Amino acid sequence: MTAARQPEHAAGAAFDRIASQYDELFTASPIGRLQRGVVWRHAVEAFPPGSRVLELNCGTGEDALFLAQRCVSVVACDASVHMIRCAKLRKSREAPGASVSFSMLSIERLQELETQPLFDGVLSNFSGLNCVADIASVFNQISSRTRPGAKLLLCLSARFCAWEFLYYASRGDFRKATRRCRGTATAKIGGQSFPIYYPGLRSLRKAAGPAFRLRSVTGIGILVPPSYLNPLVGRRPRLLTLLDRIDKVLSRLPIFRIAGDHMLLHLERV
Repeated sequence: MTAARQPEHAAGAAFDRIASQYDELFTASPIGRLQRGVVWRHAVEAFPPGSRVLELNCGTGEDALFLAQRCVSVVACDASVHMIRCAKLRKSREAPGASVSFSMLSIERLQELETQPLFDGVLSNFSGLNCVADIASVFNQISSRTRPGAKLLLCLSARFCAWEFLYYASRGDFRKATRRCRGTATAKIGGQSFPIYYPGLRSLRKAAGPAFRLRSVTGIGILVPPSYLNPLVGRRPRLLTLLDRIDKVLSRLPIFRIAGDHMLLHLERV
């Protein structure tokens, strides 16, 4: 998960503290690769070569550089200054000629992109939008920065995660087991606490309003566990492969698609 904040926001400060470790903790982890792979399969379909995409909460640039390899032009933003530094360094090492620009900008300040041409698509991966209190205002800003027919891929932490509930309940920590169900919780990263929000699918559709049509919802991490369980299952590649295969079957089914670690919304600008 990457942060979405205005300057001085605690979430951004938290991700500043772990930016240098983020790829090791999540991006390169077995669970992280499997969960990101789901988003990438959808991104390849949603953003064909020649598209111009706005990426929110871009983190260390993993998704932006993936899209650039497929001839997609990306304007990538994040509220964490250290995440952006890592992303720029990665680009200079791995793909100096890539059509990607990285800049420090929180999701709440998208109006500052008003001088940019309209985008063909928007990507927000791994829970950046969960750091935003007023998500309806984000949809309003996105609607003014995208072309009709633009595709949105928005990956958020789900309101209920079966793995998380079972894991913490088995340890007797029912507060953590049900933290998502309450809709608002406090996250702590790098010793920094900040609020995090878990909107349900119904409220997200309402927030999107008439400007966007929901095309599909895909569950991510239904049987593949959350990344903080890497120490338990990350060293069992055969088990993870099996769980990933089952997830592909369950991911579009009602109930299951909103009971994973994340849910991926595919919307279209009307």
